[in-house]
Amino acid sequence: MKLVINVLTVFFSLTVLAQTKIDRIKVKGNEFVNESGKVVVFRGLNTSDPDKLKTDGVWGEDYFKEISNWGATAVRFPVHPQAWRRRGKEEYLKLLDQGIAWAAKYNMYVIIDWHSIGNLKNQLYLHEMYYTTLPETYAFWKLMAERYGKNTTVAFYELFNEPTMYTHKFGTITWEEWKAINEEIITIVRANGGEGIPLVAGFNWAYDLTPVKYNPIEAEGIGYVSHPYPMKREQPWEPKWTEDWGYVKERYPVVLTEIGFCDETAPGAHVPVIGDETYGDAITDYCDEKNISYFIWVFDKKWSPQMYVDDKYTPSRQGKYFKKKMKSYKN
Repeated sequence: MKLVINVLTVFFSLTVLAQTKIDRIKVKGNEFVNESGKVVVFRGLNTSDPDKLKTDGVWGEDYFKEISNWGATAVRFPVHPQAWRRRGKEEYLKLLDQGIAWAAKYNMYVIIDWHSIGNLKNQLYLHEMYYTTLPETYAFWKLMAERYGKNTTVAFYELFNEPTMYTHKFGTITWEEWKAINEEIITIVRANGGEGIPLVAGFNWAYDLTPVKYNPIEAEGIGYVSHPYPMKREQPWEPKWTEDWGYVKERYPVVLTEIGFCDETAPGAHVPVIGDETYGDAITDYCDEKNISYFIWVFDKKWSPQMYVDDKYTPSRQGKYFKKKMKSYKN
């Protein structure tokens, strides 16, 4: 009898999750809007790779409940190509299905992020975990569009995490070549039913969007991405941010899919994330003023800069800062 009750409970829970539906997010001018036309600005968190979280025993509803309790209105799933292949397509899709359902239950939207770092054209990358090919990338987004294209919770498709030539250690790629690759992916996404919003990152580790001024992506209903960590530019940051990526918001939606900071003594501290609350104030004020959505990296106790430090979700230094900040939007 107990087994029957447990099975029914699981079935009921999954049914409720499957029926959860939130508004489709669309692009209108330089803003994201819901189905009634209201402007939506996201304040979200990055998970670590779902494959890692599953291995760590953290991937579950409680994790998403905690993210919601911190004030997040959206979550970003970084799918590493190596983890995608290692776990296998079918098993990894189960993780995404679960995560999307849990996010929807707590009224949070999802970014699916193809989390590679390097030069997709030349297939040269920062680490083997980021290795992918153009055919694999095209196939991944074809599958994401087919599976989640009608799912309103999946609001965004971040086509490639951080394109970079790394002072030409990864060779060269022109903006025209990068533009063509992204336009091809967007064509594949749309042709396979993807109704979410494609997000396109700039060069220099997804920081530099200056080419957009003269040669924007030729596709409707998209947004642009930047990752303006503290050490990408010297203070005062604001004029440089405007010059490098902020000006894009005058015409198109912009999402900062990674921001965050830690001090030099924090575990895993590295360039370009070393900073403090001065950066936190500057970047959040800048985004609030311009209606720019942002996502903090990363809701994990090990990956840096981490948001919490133990299994009780005790906030780290940046965790304390951003938890207070995000919760303030809901008050």
